[in-house]
Amino acid sequence: MTKEEQAVLLYILKRVLSAISVVIVTLVASFALFFLAPTDPAGVICGPRCTPERVADIESSLGLDEPPLQQIGSYMKGIVVGRDYEAGGTTQHCSAPCLGYSYTLGQPVTKLLAQALPVTVSIVLGGAVVYLVVGILAGTIAAQVRGTSLDKAVVGTTLFIQSIPYFVVALLVALYATFLPQSGYTPFLQNPWAWASGLLAAWLCVGLTNAAAYTRYSRASMIETLGQDYVRTATSKGISRRRVVYRHGLRAGLTPVVTIFGIDLAFQLTGAIFTESIFGLPGLGQLTLRAFGQYDLPVLLGGVLVGSVVLVVMNLVVDIAYTFLDPRVRLG
Repeated sequence: MTKEEQAVLLYILKRVLSAISVVIVTLVASFALFFLAPTDPAGVICGPRCTPERVADIESSLGLDEPPLQQIGSYMKGIVVGRDYEAGGTTQHCSAPCLGYSYTLGQPVTKLLAQALPVTVSIVLGGAVVYLVVGILAGTIAAQVRGTSLDKAVVGTTLFIQSIPYFVVALLVALYATFLPQSGYTPFLQNPWAWASGLLAAWLCVGLTNAAAYTRYSRASMIETLGQDYVRTATSKGISRRRVVYRHGLRAGLTPVVTIFGIDLAFQLTGAIFTESIFGLPGLGQLTLRAFGQYDLPVLLGGVLVGSVVLVVMNLVVDIAYTFLDPRVRLG
C-alpha cells in the first residue's frame, strides 16, 4: 500500500470515527431533551381524565420510572441488540435497531419510520435529479457565454425564482397544475409508473426551485475554472472547446457543487415537510409533525435520530468524494 493510499484510508477512518461520535452525542442530547425534561409525557398521552394508576402504567411501559442513565442505556442497547417492551398488556420483543414503541399509533417506531422514509427519499432524490441536470447544464452554458444577453437572462431568472418562497410555488402547483397526475405515493416495486406519476408534481417543485441555486453555483464555479491556465493551454493545443469544457473543466468546476449538494440533500431529506403536507404524501416530515402534535416522544426521538444519521452520513460521503475529486484534501 502506497503512502498516498495510507493517507486516504487514515483520513476516511478519522472522518468515520468523528461521524459516529457526532451521532452518539446527538442521540444522548436528544434523549435528554425529550425524556428527561421537566414534562409529563405519560400524562399527555393518557389525557386529562386519566387515573394515577394508568399514568404509572404508561410510565412503566415507556421506562420513564427508571433512573435517567438506565433509560439512555436501555434505549442505546435496543438500537444495537433490540429490547422488550410492554404493549397492550403483553411483552413484545423489538428487534434491533429498536427505536421504541408509539403508544398513540400502536406500532414500533422502527416500522413507522421504515414506512415513511421511502416516501421522503423518493421525493428528494427525484427532485435532485431535476435540479442537478437543469442547474448544472444551465450554469455551464451561462458560464460559456458570460456577459451576453443569454447569460443575463439565466441569472435574472434564477434570482426571480429564488425570491419566491418555496411553499408558495408548491401551493400554486398543487392548486393550478391540474394537467399533472394526481399526487400520491405507490411503492416503486408495486407499480413503478404509478410511483413516478404520483411524485411528479413534487419532483418538479423541488427540482425547479432548487435548480435556480445550482445554476448560480455551477456558473460561478465554471467561470473560475475556465479561467485557469490548464484550460487555456488545452484550448491553445487545438482541443475542441466542448471537450475542454465538459471533459476537463466540468470535473474541477463541480467540486464545490458536490459539497453543496451533499449538505442540501441531507437537509431536504430531514425537511421535506412542506412538500409532503401540500401534496399529501405520507413521508418522514408528516410523521414527525403528527408525533409533535400528539406528544409521541418515541417517534419524535426516532425522527431526530434518523435525521442526524442522514446529515452525518451525507457529510461523510461528501468528504470521501472530495478525496477523489480534489487530491489536496488528502493532505489535510
